[in-house]
Order: sequence, then C-alpha cells, then structure tokens
Amino acid sequence: MVAVAILAAGRGTRMKSQLPKVLHSLSGRSLLERVLNCAASVQPSRRLVIVGFGADQVSQSIAHLADVELVEQREQLGTGHAVQQLMPHLQGFEDDLIVLNGDVPLLRPKTLQALLETHKTNGNAATILTAQLDDPKGYGRVFCDSANRVTQMVEDKDCSPEQKQNRRINAGIYCFNWAKLAQVLPTLQNNNNQQEYYLTDAVTALSPVMAVDVEDCQEILGINDRQQLADADRILQTRIKQDWMKAGVTLVDPDSIRIEDEVRLEPDVIIEPQTHLRGKTLIRSGSRIGPGSLIENSEIGENTIVLFSVISDSVVQATSRIGPYSHLRGHVDVGQGCRIGNFVELKNARLGDRTNVAHLSYIGDATLGNRVNIGAGTITANYDGVQKHRTEIGDRSKTGSNSVLVAPLKLGADVTVAAGSVVTDSVPDDCLVVARARQVVKPGWRLNRSNGVSEPLPKSNSSPEA
Repeated sequence: MVAVAILAAGRGTRMKSQLPKVLHSLSGRSLLERVLNCAASVQPSRRLVIVGFGADQVSQSIAHLADVELVEQREQLGTGHAVQQLMPHLQGFEDDLIVLNGDVPLLRPKTLQALLETHKTNGNAATILTAQLDDPKGYGRVFCDSANRVTQMVEDKDCSPEQKQNRRINAGIYCFNWAKLAQVLPTLQNNNNQQEYYLTDAVTALSPVMAVDVEDCQEILGINDRQQLADADRILQTRIKQDWMKAGVTLVDPDSIRIEDEVRLEPDVIIEPQTHLRGKTLIRSGSRIGPGSLIENSEIGENTIVLFSVISDSVVQATSRIGPYSHLRGHVDVGQGCRIGNFVELKNARLGDRTNVAHLSYIGDATLGNRVNIGAGTITANYDGVQKHRTEIGDRSKTGSNSVLVAPLKLGADVTVAAGSVVTDSVPDDCLVVARARQVVKPGWRLNRSNGVSEPLPKSNSSPEA
C-alpha cells in the first residue's frame, strides 16, 4: 500500500492572482488535477492534499473526487512543516508515503512508478527523485555512491568549486517509509534564514536513502509565474501532438494547433492549422477538421468535414459537412450526410439524415426529420420572452428563403413553406403553406423625390400612334 500527499498550500505570489496557484489551468486542467491524475497511476490507498491559501477554492475544485482528503496547513512554514500536518491523519499507517508538489504538473506516471518500485525493491527509508541538469547553478546538489545511495546533500551556496561540478539536483519529489519519517518529523528545526522547516532535513536524517534520476528534466519543472505556466503548456502540447502523430493522425502546422489531453482522435484524422480541440472530444477516422475550427466536448463522425466552425456539446454523424462559419451548441445532434453551411447556428436541435441547413439560418429547440431542406434565412422563433418552445419538421419538408417558424409549431412530412412566410399554426402532411400578405402592384405610381410624397404619374397628352 502507498499513500500520496500533495503540497498545495502556497499562495504563489508571483502569479499575481487571487486564484491559488495550484488551480491555474494548464491545457484544460488545473495544476492540482494534473498532479492528482499522475498520483492515481500508483493506485494509492489514500490521497491527501495539504491546503492553505484559498483552501475553500481548492476544496471546491476537487469536490467531485470522493477519495481525496484535505489536510490544512494554517501557517506556511516550509515543506517539512507541511508534511508534519499529516501526522494526525496517518496515525497507524505503516506503509510508504509519496510526497508530490501541486505546482509540478508535468511528471509522467512512469517516472512516479519507477520511483516507487526502486523504493520498495531496495527497502529504502527514503527515495528521492533527482535530475542531471546541464546548468545546475542555484540548485542544491545531491551526492551519491556507485549504487545511487545518497551520501550528501549540499546547498549551491555551500558547494566547493569541485562540488559544483556535480550536475545532480534534488527534484523535490520523495517516497518515504512513513513509520521512519514519522519518527524524524518532530525533530526538525527551523535554524535558517527563512525560519522554515525543510523536508530535506528529514531526508538527511534517514538511512538508507537512494536517488532516482528522471529521464526528461522537463518533468520536474515547477510553476511559479505566468511565463513558466506558458512554458509548461508548450511542453505539454508538444507531448500530446507527438503522441497523436505517432498514432496515425495528421497535424498540418502542429505549432498552430491545440489539443487537450482528454481529446481522442482515430487514425487518418486530419487536423488543419488554427484548430482547437478541447474537453472530452472524439474525432473519428477520416474526418478533416479546420482550418480555424473550435470543437469542445463533442463527437465528430467518420469522414466528416468541419471548416471554420465552432462546435460544443454536440454530435455530428458520419459524412456530414459543417461550415464555413457554422456554430453548433447546446446539445445538437446532426445526422449522417447533412450539410450545415455558411453562417448557420444550431442550438439544442436534432437533425435527421441528409438534412440541409445551407446558409444564414438559426434553428433552435427543434427536431428535423430526414431529407429536410431549410431555405436561406429561415429561423425558428423559439422564445416568447418567458419560455423556449420547440419546432418539429417532418421528413422531406422544405422551407423557402426568409421563412419564420413561430414555436410551438409542428410541420408534417412533405410540407413546403413558401418564401417569406411567417408560420404560426401547425401544418399537416403534404401541404403548401403560404403565410404572407398578398403582393399589391399599383401601376402609374412614382415617389416625388423633392418632398417624399407619393403621387400618381401625370397622364400623357399625346395620342397613341395610328
């Protein structure tokens, strides 16, 4: 068994924010959520988050995770002091404790698993994650023997010129035998300039201690300001996009594309430049997305094209074409082989197979059957100022340009609505609907442009030719 504790009490003053640092978003998830997801890879029996600044906000952000325990650190007096707060919560716990930082979100699960495996295999009192940096200036050095057992830890300012040649630094991620650590924690002293209790002092008091070098030094990067947050985002996006390209997805100009890590893509998907894929989105094989599209929490069927469009919380079935400049939102379900064209907005609507809404329309709170054709400029007037109402249109019906369908309304199958109609009453199957004023033509009429008053044209005095 193993428990995981995450240090998440700091304010993060360099972020210049009222939001706790660990709640800042990185590619669609908070820093803390990313660390918790990594921790889950070792299947911990307990996950404890040590909170301080913004404790209520942190608590609310992870309230949906029933197995996470909150531990309060009322004063932030160092990493050692933070771990001391665990002692009442881990009374009787006899196994291992992993300590992670809530602002180090790039750690890979396999790295954490390797740390734990080394710790257990060797029966260590403590095992620390280390990194070999090309430029370790400013970092404390970790010295090991040939078996990677830690012999000494020295702060950078205290290193001799020879010691400074050592490139191994402490990454601040630990695995402890909790029973042994619990004996040492009460003895920690704050005899330093910051008057803080350091967890590294506990490490040096334990034996044996081993070091595990991380393969990719980018994994241990901490987030202290907005620049580092942006740097971490670039690293994470590079990882995600490389993985998808290896899996058979084509990314045209990857640097301009953003893909969050809950997105799922099937082989032979093509993602064009300036496209953003967010949340729990699934793009099925053969589809082409973009350029310039945003898809969030949606599913796109096989061999579908989405061009310069926005789709959120919706489903588009196979072989449909969306865009350019379409907006699908609020639980839209588009059937197979549909055409949703220029400047069309769909909201909370269900469209049958091979139905077209080609241009300049708003279809909201509506159900359309198969092979329906919506003429240019048609809208469903779904809101009466108090409530939303639905429109239902049967199979093979069609509307002329600039029609208004005033809900609640039901048009049957094979109904044709004449252009310019305002339809307020339901219509049975097999009907033509003309709902507009009759055209009136007044011959011999012209506007007097001097005063804006209409007047009849003067009668001609000439006689018609013989």
